[in-house]
Amino acid sequence: MAKTDSTGSTWRYRWAHRQNDRRLRAFHAADEAWRRRDDELRRLRTLAASFHGSAEAGAGLPMELAPGEVVFWTLPAAQLVEARHTAVLPAPELTVEPDPPLLRPRRPEGVRVVDAGLAVLTNRRLLLLGGRGRRDWAYGRMTGLSHDPGAPVTLLQVLDRRRTSGLLLPTGAVADFRFKLTLAFADAIEQRAAVVAQLDELIEEHAAALPARPAVLTPAQARISARIPGGRRTVAAGAALALIVPAMLFESNPPVRPGSELASAAAPASTATPAPPPVAPAVRIDVTTSPKPRRTRATPTAAPSQAAAERRCGAPVNPFGYDFCGGQRIRKPARGVCDWFDCVPGFRSGRGWLVQCRDGTVSLTGGQHNSCAGHQGFRRTFWT
Repeated sequence: MAKTDSTGSTWRYRWAHRQNDRRLRAFHAADEAWRRRDDELRRLRTLAASFHGSAEAGAGLPMELAPGEVVFWTLPAAQLVEARHTAVLPAPELTVEPDPPLLRPRRPEGVRVVDAGLAVLTNRRLLLLGGRGRRDWAYGRMTGLSHDPGAPVTLLQVLDRRRTSGLLLPTGAVADFRFKLTLAFADAIEQRAAVVAQLDELIEEHAAALPARPAVLTPAQARISARIPGGRRTVAAGAALALIVPAMLFESNPPVRPGSELASAAAPASTATPAPPPVAPAVRIDVTTSPKPRRTRATPTAAPSQAAAERRCGAPVNPFGYDFCGGQRIRKPARGVCDWFDCVPGFRSGRGWLVQCRDGTVSLTGGQHNSCAGHQGFRRTFWT
């Protein structure tokens, strides 16, 4: 026998079951994403604190190490690339990128491959031991460094070389190489502690964003709008149409039936009904359902709900005042935002501001290089 509430209906129990199941699945997805990122941040923190090389690692390499030089990392499948057009690259920075971008195994335009061989990372320089010779980039002479956000290419500029060059690596080794290059450069300028402190700050910030398990909804919390297909959105859309359509009909000219003018002219003057005076189109008319004609009273105020609908600028109906019209970005949305918007899995683990993706979902990845990844990309920003 199905459970019923005091009204004898079962739709409230079905609503509570659906809502609790959806909220729990969203929580598990967000918690899993949070734990993956937490594990990666702590792995990078451990690597940054214990990063060291050894002179013995370069014993079998066809190169000579300088006094005090140690080898950190090697990769045999690297390609030497050169830029066709020289451009000024940004100065090297000690920025940690815990969320590496999705890279495609391609060579960007304007870059050509000139050699291939073994890439070696030491505490003094980056080298490529290729078939045509050796190419090295000393940290002390480095003036520019750029990691391509869409391709596995890193370009470098040094004082003793005019042409911009760099490495093209397999996509699976790019994230490890870029982080270790940052550590090696920081070690060369004695700024390893700055990288460790940056990772500590990221871990602390991430710990504060731990997803909270949602509260269990009860059948008594179900609203009557849940019985309508589409729920609150359908009710709000119907209310908006109920306000907008009469206003549009009032502002438009009424149709004139053929022969109405002749019938008015043929009617006796004593029975003719005088035409009502013209009314300004910006007023509101109180419409009644009485079958008898009734005088209407004009009010010089516009409907507030219609103005609110226009203010949203196409944003979904919500009680938080979030719209697409402009204002301030929303970095900490309200707790019940996913009850009104279609949030992406792992919504609370995002680091950015509130945006809408091209598939209609809502994400908290505004300002990120991979905003709305997996949801057809970024579409527009919510404002408040």
